Amino acid sequence: MALMNIRGSHSNISFIINACRRAANVSIPFRCIKKGKRFLHNFPYSYYTPKKDCIFAYLFCRKYHAVILNPPYSIAGCSVRHHGDNGTTNNSITKQKAVENKFFSDLRYAHSCTQVFKLLSSLEVLTDTMAAAALLRVAQVETKDSILTSPSDIFDNMIFKAICLQFEQESKKLSTAAIVNALKAFVQLRVDPWSTLMVRLLSESQERVDKGEMNIQNLCILGRCLLEIEGPECAMLKPVMDQVIQKKINDWTPEEISMVYGLLQAGLGEKGQYQDLLNQMHEVTVFKASQMNPALISSVLTSLVELKQTQAIPLVIRLCKNSVRYMPHFTDEELMNVIVALTNFGHSDKYFTEALERHIPRMVFTMSPELVSRIMGYCSKRLILSKPIFDAVAESFVYNSEKLTTLQIAQQIIPFGKLNYLPPNAASMFRRLEKILSSRFSQFQPQILLKLLHSCLLLERFPVNFVAKIFSPYFIQQLQDQSGNVDKFVLCQLTQLYLTVMLECPFYEGPRLLPKYRVKSLSASGHSLETMVDDHLYNRVKSGLIDLLGARMYFASHVLSPYCYTLDVEIKLDEEGFVLAASSHEEVHKRIALCIDGQKRFCCNTHILIGKESIKQRHLRLLGYGVVQMAGV
Repeated sequence: MALMNIRGSHSNISFIINACRRAANVSIPFRCIKKGKRFLHNFPYSYYTPKKDCIFAYLFCRKYHAVILNPPYSIAGCSVRHHGDNGTTNNSITKQKAVENKFFSDLRYAHSCTQVFKLLSSLEVLTDTMAAAALLRVAQVETKDSILTSPSDIFDNMIFKAICLQFEQESKKLSTAAIVNALKAFVQLRVDPWSTLMVRLLSESQERVDKGEMNIQNLCILGRCLLEIEGPECAMLKPVMDQVIQKKINDWTPEEISMVYGLLQAGLGEKGQYQDLLNQMHEVTVFKASQMNPALISSVLTSLVELKQTQAIPLVIRLCKNSVRYMPHFTDEELMNVIVALTNFGHSDKYFTEALERHIPRMVFTMSPELVSRIMGYCSKRLILSKPIFDAVAESFVYNSEKLTTLQIAQQIIPFGKLNYLPPNAASMFRRLEKILSSRFSQFQPQILLKLLHSCLLLERFPVNFVAKIFSPYFIQQLQDQSGNVDKFVLCQLTQLYLTVMLECPFYEGPRLLPKYRVKSLSASGHSLETMVDDHLYNRVKSGLIDLLGARMYFASHVLSPYCYTLDVEIKLDEEGFVLAASSHEEVHKRIALCIDGQKRFCCNTHILIGKESIKQRHLRLLGYGVVQMAGV
């Protein structure tokens, strides 16, 4: 590890700045470095330097020009002692570590490249790992959405140039950690991969990979850099992964496990590559999950989602259980990654839900809107009706709705209808929603808007003021795909909206839905507005009815009514209440609809019907059916 001892900082730095200025236009031409007959690097120049856009090239690619200074072993006026030099004592090593730790602590509070460089200029001792960490911090604070915010402040800085020169000229004397972290920083800063600096650092990295000198952490950082530069086709990635595979997974730390998952997620695990390695990692990680902190749990779950590891459910369950104790310690982003993973893998846990119920009411007003929306989406998909969560979100919505995007508004309101729940402040919540719809109607994506209004129907909140717009030819045209067709599920929603207006809003006098957009059945493949009857429960009910009525002929199953709903069982009665044959069409005075409600028609672990089943039974009663609910929860 190189030690850069700064003494008399003001005069020395002035000297080096003047030297840098005199040499600013001197550059070393690129030479391709070979090892035997094999080229070490094959990086496309156009990856970082678009030929047709000079402004883009300036923002995304700063070609490094090596600055010639004398003597070669000086940086910012510092004499250099390399790791392993004679004279190193235990006291000096201890002192060096203390200086490094203080520097790393101070570096966290630097929020611009100017502050980072100011911190560097104030040091008496600078190691290569400290310099690499400073470069990484510069990349972090000066990059937003992969764009450098102030490239000239970085690349024109004399200290930055001096560090680059030192790393270029003495790459063989740098520690491995310094090399890979410097590479990571230069990649994030969009330094030209064909520059002498990058070529030498990559060349030295490959030599150390070939010698087996890199640990898991360094291999993963190098691998991510290579993926950024050249993509999964980079030839140098194979020896990197070979080294990873050769190391014993049982000896990996939780941090190293997370880094390997991240490396595979970044592109190496596509199309089932390294699946054997992933399977081994899943087995080991199950036992090491209890050692993982919130950041690692979040990172691993994200990787499992991106890599489509549907077979890793035991690991997902274990990570979910360990998430419970860390609930108050998750950042918004970390918790969102956990929620997304659980939603994706279709897993829910009683204790995780209880932890959310304790956490969300306290934090909902300070949570990011996206996280709140994701939590509601998770509850909706898993049919989790949690009153503490829903009540807190409803209250938050009233006060924070102006800050939400139209999609987030829909994501937070639709689950109330789907799970058939009215919060205590329902009146305030729907008044706020109506106000938003009135002012921002045109901003909603048509299908999202239809889903939102449909969810209101499920709760007997009728959006009469907006129905005319929904039924207009212009709006329906917006619902059409490129071929001019409207999705079957969308037509089902429109039909149920129309049926609701006709049955429950007799005062409505606006336009009707055109007949060509009305469906005969509300059951649509994929996303039906009716839940299919549970076959096992149906067979039990059928046997009981045969015993009760005396024959199978006295009831019909799966009957499509004239009003679009499918009846599980229909029984016909005459005027005196006697049961008629199912085939009878005359003398029918009363129709009985048996709703055989299995667990899928209820919110999870409750006796509350989900919204689409509740509105179905409500409409059947309004249509004159005698509704008999047979619940088998």
